[in-house]
Amino acid sequence: MSKDFTATLPRKRMGAGVLLSDDRGRVLLVEPTYKDYWEIPGGAVEADESPYTAVGRELKEELGLVVQPGRLLVTDWVPPRPERTEGLMMVFDGGVLTPEQTAQIRLPVEELRSWAWCTEREAGERLSELLARRIAAAVRARAEETVVYLENGFFVA
Repeated sequence: MSKDFTATLPRKRMGAGVLLSDDRGRVLLVEPTYKDYWEIPGGAVEADESPYTAVGRELKEELGLVVQPGRLLVTDWVPPRPERTEGLMMVFDGGVLTPEQTAQIRLPVEELRSWAWCTEREAGERLSELLARRIAAAVRARAEETVVYLENGFFVA
């Protein structure tokens, strides 16, 4: 494939997050300083970086944790909207954090206000509707030992 042809191909925004839980099945959410809603740990995949590598980097930067991400749980295609281009968002399984790991969490104050363990109901109250659908799908994919494909947070395959 020629370099000229490659330059004509569309580019997509890509993000990667990680589903972390405690021994009670609650999901770890973080509260960004720059948004009105909560997120799961993760972020933008940088140029020449794999989504899997991005998750590990974001865990270290956002929480101060070195956690080996597990398998892919969700791929979600997000359509374009006025303030954003279309994108692919991936969620990896981060497993269950031990109390010792949880005690090591350190937040970058310029990026995150706080973090919390949340039930599905609590997560639904704190997350955007799109992200709440994505996280609910990730929780189910983990429990069913499968991988799901979503579009705008809705199950497709």
